[in-house]
Amino acid sequence: MDPSSQSKPMLRILKGAAVDPPPVWLMRQAGRYLPEYRAVREKAGSFLGLCYTPELAAEVTLQPVRRYGLDAAILFADILVICDALGQRVSFVEGEGPRLEPIRDADGFERLDVAGAAARYEPVLETVRRAKAELPNGTALIGFAGAPWTVPAT
Repeated sequence: MDPSSQSKPMLRILKGAAVDPPPVWLMRQAGRYLPEYRAVREKAGSFLGLCYTPELAAEVTLQPVRRYGLDAAILFADILVICDALGQRVSFVEGEGPRLEPIRDADGFERLDVAGAAARYEPVLETVRRAKAELPNGTALIGFAGAPWTVPAT
């Protein structure tokens, strides 16, 4: 086991160790229920603005850990940021949710900018660095990634 994960209950249990008490984290930890999240969200101006502003995204990643003492922080991002970084039109409509421009043919796939996606995704990687640096000792940083079916189906 990696020595850095020895003190992180969430990582220990994911590797099959018995941990007592079991670690706690909540799906969708950052969200509308926290007043501090709503304040940061308003400051960001838009949902994608929040996702692409490392200082703000790291802050909302850490808010639930600070408030509830959870054993893991969940990276604040959205699966559609990947599509956006590829150059596909993505919007988040207030009161409705995400909208993704459909790809209807092979030309649509050809228009995706795979080569430029890494540069556009860099703010999310900076969010990871910032959040990781600010996590309390013993707290893991976890994230979710879309499987090959999830991204096209979104």
